[in-house]
Amino acid sequence: MSVWTGSPGSRPGDGARARGAAVRPRRLRRTAALRSMVREVRLSPEQLIQPCFVHPAGIPPEPVESMPGVMRWPVDRVEQAASEALEAGVQAVLLFGIPASKDPRGSGADDPEGVVQQAVRRLKQRLPELVVITDVCLCEYTEHGHCGILRERRGQVEVDNDATLPRLAATALSHARAGADVVAPSAMMDGQVAAIREALDAEGYEDVAIMGYSAKFASAFYGPFREAAGSAPAFGDRRAYQMDPPNAREALREVDLDLAQGADIVMVKPALAYLDVLRQLRDRTTVPLAAYNVSGEYAMVEAAAARGWIDRRPIVLEMLTSMARAGADLIITYYASQAARWLREG
Repeated sequence: MSVWTGSPGSRPGDGARARGAAVRPRRLRRTAALRSMVREVRLSPEQLIQPCFVHPAGIPPEPVESMPGVMRWPVDRVEQAASEALEAGVQAVLLFGIPASKDPRGSGADDPEGVVQQAVRRLKQRLPELVVITDVCLCEYTEHGHCGILRERRGQVEVDNDATLPRLAATALSHARAGADVVAPSAMMDGQVAAIREALDAEGYEDVAIMGYSAKFASAFYGPFREAAGSAPAFGDRRAYQMDPPNAREALREVDLDLAQGADIVMVKPALAYLDVLRQLRDRTTVPLAAYNVSGEYAMVEAAAARGWIDRRPIVLEMLTSMARAGADLIITYYASQAARWLREG
């Protein structure tokens, strides 16, 4: 068997190369048409998911100060934001609720007349083709801002994992009853996917999918979201249940557990600082993989663009493409509607 020993990048059997002609990758970068023809990753509006903050009816839409261009929408006008996304080519929204009142157990989370439940019913009635995804957590609904039920143990107040699971399951079930297509547990409680899958199946909602916030890190990038949703912890932080940022192997284990419990889609959150984790997960699993381009990432781009330091459009599209290149099938981003329009414009 003969072995080719020519220069790096060359191959036998080509007369020009055999005579020593240089290999020139730039040939395929010369024009826009050539670049498009050989493009390895193609971002499309259908991959994007638009987050949407919903508060009670009767309150006007409110801008989120730390996220220019992002609004809190009243339930009776939520279809305005969703219609904008649909018209741009975005097929899915992710709903976050901001209730009128809060209590220690997050009672508003599974209230049949809660803001998310009302929004789901309204969207499915008016925009039946829209995929409606709901965030399943307690942090927006608890007066303490933590993602679960609290208990005192050894003189410390902590989130009680097992006591929280029935609350998450009840919340997911209330969203399914309202018409949600996908529920997305984000509390990072051990066993949350299994508890939700069991509750959904027991009530006949086998077709409702679960998108697990499987690798959700205790990140500094969440600040603007907590302002938007009013969900900052009243004390302490969430490092005891969200993932430690240095840990990539642990993320693989979390995803394996969620898949074993019945997750249909798994997620990495945040996206930009965790593209390596996203890539490892893409190499490990064949299920749909989502990345969350979070509020802090959005706010940094907006702040720099407002000062003229960067050009917003190419920066946003480059960021989103990096997530797709790392392996994301789906990207949750506050830029979804705008990016979809840019992609259609070419």
